Amino acid sequence: MLKTITSSTPSLPLLFKFTKSSSSLPSSSSPASPPPSSSSSSFSRCLSLPFSRSASSPSSPSPSSSSLSRSLSLFHFKNPMSGILGKLGFGPRAAPESTMESSIAQGPDEDLLAPGQQFAQFAAGCFWGVELAFQRVPGVTKTEVGYSQGFVHNPTYEDVCTGTTGHAEVGNDVGTQYRSGIYYYTPEQEKAAIESTDRRQKLLDRKIVTEILPAKKFYRAEEYHQQYLAKGGRFGRKQSAEKGCTDPIRCYG
Repeated sequence: MLKTITSSTPSLPLLFKFTKSSSSLPSSSSPASPPPSSSSSSFSRCLSLPFSRSASSPSSPSPSSSSLSRSLSLFHFKNPMSGILGKLGFGPRAAPESTMESSIAQGPDEDLLAPGQQFAQFAAGCFWGVELAFQRVPGVTKTEVGYSQGFVHNPTYEDVCTGTTGHAEVGNDVGTQYRSGIYYYTPEQEKAAIESTDRRQKLLDRKIVTEILPAKKFYRAEEYHQQYLAKGGRFGRKQSAEKGCTDPIRCYG
């Protein structure tokens, strides 16, 4: 998911939270599978400095309640088929440790904005590629990827990849965590998102299922995911994040 910060008159983009200065943001319109209401997504976030975040320390997945679930957990993360099996519903189900933790995850985003700026959150693809796309948008001053819309407090990437935490991480992959969404902070952002979706729908034969919901608490992803492709990705080939760049974005090659 992407989180962005924008100026006072934005329309909306992808599941990134990012900061944008003056021009309007593109809206997400790609069809996606309808998610169950409890699912969460992974996203990118962009933002414009200065801003402050409440500190949140990384946490490991909650320990399993039995030796069987511990074995399943080990199988899920070490077996090469774990990703496929996890998406099919096998393996342990992540769950909030308490009602309080669930309410925190479902609560409002706590980041603070500088005057004249706005956040925006978007889910629209594997967050590596989505973040680079928004890094190139003029007016976006910072991008940050992470997770939101779930019920697990301080989820890890491995937690979200099970598809059971409710968080969204959008991309060309299968699973509730890859659904598309626009998560608004203001009534104006909600209105812009709905109007943009309506305009796009008239051009398509298939129904747009991008969810449009209030923004919830944003959990920043692990550091190695941040600006991943601009830093070189898994093959060490840096891709341009220059404003206005139209080079193809490659996640794996």
